Amino acid sequence: MNGNNALLVDRASVLILAAAGFFLGGCFANAQNVQHLTITQPGGMPGLPVMTGIERVTNGMNVTWDGPSGYYQVYQKSNSLLAPWVALGKATNLVRYAVITKFYSNAFFRVSGPAPKYAGSKVCLTCHLSICQYVTNTPHASAFSSPAFKAAGGQTNSLCLPCHTVGYGLPTGFSFTNKNGVFSYATNLAGVQCENCHGPAANHAAATDDPTVVPQVEIAATVCGGCHTGPMQPTYEEWNTSGHAAVVPDALQTMSSSTTNISSCGRCHSGSVRLALINGQNPLTLTNDLDVAITCAVCHDPHQTNSNPVQLYNPIHSTNYFSLSTTDVFTNKYNANTNINLCGQCHNSRGAAWTDTACAPHRSLQYNFLLGSVGQLWNGLTDSPATFNPGTHAGLPDSAQNSISGTFYLTNQCVSCHMQPDAPPASTHTHTFTVASDNVCLNCHLFDPGHSGPSISNEVTTVLVMLNNWAATKAPAALQTNGAVIWEYTIPGGLILQTNLLGYATGWIQLDQVNYSGPNAAGQALIPDNIKKARFNLYLVVNDGSLGTHNWIFALNLLSAAENMIYQELYP
Repeated sequence: MNGNNALLVDRASVLILAAAGFFLGGCFANAQNVQHLTITQPGGMPGLPVMTGIERVTNGMNVTWDGPSGYYQVYQKSNSLLAPWVALGKATNLVRYAVITKFYSNAFFRVSGPAPKYAGSKVCLTCHLSICQYVTNTPHASAFSSPAFKAAGGQTNSLCLPCHTVGYGLPTGFSFTNKNGVFSYATNLAGVQCENCHGPAANHAAATDDPTVVPQVEIAATVCGGCHTGPMQPTYEEWNTSGHAAVVPDALQTMSSSTTNISSCGRCHSGSVRLALINGQNPLTLTNDLDVAITCAVCHDPHQTNSNPVQLYNPIHSTNYFSLSTTDVFTNKYNANTNINLCGQCHNSRGAAWTDTACAPHRSLQYNFLLGSVGQLWNGLTDSPATFNPGTHAGLPDSAQNSISGTFYLTNQCVSCHMQPDAPPASTHTHTFTVASDNVCLNCHLFDPGHSGPSISNEVTTVLVMLNNWAATKAPAALQTNGAVIWEYTIPGGLILQTNLLGYATGWIQLDQVNYSGPNAAGQALIPDNIKKARFNLYLVVNDGSLGTHNWIFALNLLSAAENMIYQELYP
């Protein structure tokens, strides 16, 4: 009897309904190799078991849940009110999922697991001092004691406490008393601490050599999204609509097809791979965990202050050259360039050069385009770091500020436009990363709407017309019979010239999927260097994606150089 009572005290459970229409034999089987928290919970990592999904699989029903580290047991019952709960196996499940191959029609499932036992961050100091001494200086540590939170009455507001304390509302979590107007609470669980993100850790502190109770290390955005959400902190909802919230399908397929592609593509397309590389780990061990997006922890270091209030891994402004090609060793290049703009760490030209013939420059070249550090200019300047052509949006170091009509160059670079302040009552900056409003432009362009857009688009059309003209009239005979778009890369970049019924050019479009090819390797060798340089410049401008906004004069110079180079081939 005493043993049963102890079991009830030390375990917690959660219930889910499974709409199952058949009954199969068997009990458990493995479901997936890597599981991440898929739903948000106030406070971060759930302290109680939380059902995260149920779906039919080939051999039964896959039930998933999340919660504190430890052993779990699954139960089921029929939809009859008087039906008993039946244990499926024993309380030995550590992986937080189960494939149930024997179940009732319209069955209910319940899972019981370890009860939450919180200890507070001081208990973690014994073994994790090197990390804890930095965490105490972050905004998270003062989430409960900050003057603004106190002034707003948050310390006694049950709506605020789950995200500003540890384990509020759970038996061993934060609590407060108010006797005769005297407010008191346990200080060891105030503020955002280790257990908010890693789950209850008292069991681990009591038995550090027990691998079954080691707190979780979770990089899913849902951990942060449990608190950074809602009208005051809409960060999670905004991120979830951005391009950062999902791994590009083509990149995921490329990484999954070959281990050699995991590091080269994953360094910017997979959050798990990038974090592994930053931490000096081998990303090849993540072959079953490549579909983690660019989550909060990829840009923000939760354990460090990094001299900025939002705990970014890298600064938001730099003017140093950086281009990380697929053949570069990530750790060597990254560790030597941690002072490079955070966005530029991924949004760079990846070592693109006009001599490349396989494919056009990757659509990630924004940092180098902003600095004017990639391309082939007519005056002979190339993509050498010594020949930058930065735009005003690139900004200048604080020691070299220049004034233009009473304003300054942008020193926050990308975030100035792509992370504008959210509308009240939110006090954050948008994480959709889209330029939702042009109002920010008026800070500098009050009487000047800017120069990009139509003018750049018209120049792109001109270059396309000239390239097609060269292909039709001057291309070598061996290329004329190639049956491909003669001036293109082997894998075409997708630029198509649009014409009216009379055959006159009216504009251009870029296709994501193309049904034509470019010359093969042998054909590429027949294309003159001037044409290769011209198409390189053309795709730099187009694949930058801003139609010149990032660096307008540089964009015009690249296209002008392309026109001159093609002219030399048309009229030698």
